[in-house]
Amino acid sequence: MLENGVSEPLSQAAKALLSLRRKLLVGAFLFLGLTVFYYVLSPRILFHLTAHLNQKLAFFGVLESFLALLKVAISCAILTLIPYFLWLLWLLACEVFGFRKRTGFWFILAGVLLFYGGATFCYFVTLPYGVKFLLSFQKENIVPKIAVGHFVNFVGLFLLAFGTIFELPLIMVTLTKARLLNPHTAARFRRHAILIIVILAAIITPTPDAFNLALMAVPLYLLFEVGLLCSKLAAKG
Repeated sequence: MLENGVSEPLSQAAKALLSLRRKLLVGAFLFLGLTVFYYVLSPRILFHLTAHLNQKLAFFGVLESFLALLKVAISCAILTLIPYFLWLLWLLACEVFGFRKRTGFWFILAGVLLFYGGATFCYFVTLPYGVKFLLSFQKENIVPKIAVGHFVNFVGLFLLAFGTIFELPLIMVTLTKARLLNPHTAARFRRHAILIIVILAAIITPTPDAFNLALMAVPLYLLFEVGLLCSKLAAKG
């Protein structure tokens, strides 16, 4: 599905990263500033997360509570900076593949909508069902005590993972415009794509039941089809 000639763009990407080092430095300072800002708000954010998922948390180490709040702040900072990261990726793509910078608005807009759409889907659909299923195994003599650190890792990882995976159509279109993906060839491997999607959904979803698997696999397959359609249109353009 991927066309030849990947090594040359990789070397060009290394050079482009050097040219973007000032913007990367600005991004690092923004990340640090937002992390401090969200750390102040992290107790309230964690309270809303636990209320949304109907959980009571505990901590089992001296530093666990502090580290959990720090992870909340870091996750929120990353989620906030997604438009900036997408802008940097677009500038990188322009340097490597010669894309027109004026079309970057649509790239960033599509990326933002897809990422936050995936994170929202995870927050309101996958996480509540997943947590409810995982805790349904408790018995009278087995009462769950969820560590705050594990809870924050679980929620943060899935929000970021779902947001990233929902970028699939944008990734496919970008690869097509860069002449690294042939959508007509990719369409002939649809069965293989379905198998990969099911395996990926089984790995990502927090529960092994078919319902939660479908909650991830079906949107992913639809995103794949949307990506194919948009890639074919991009190839003609």
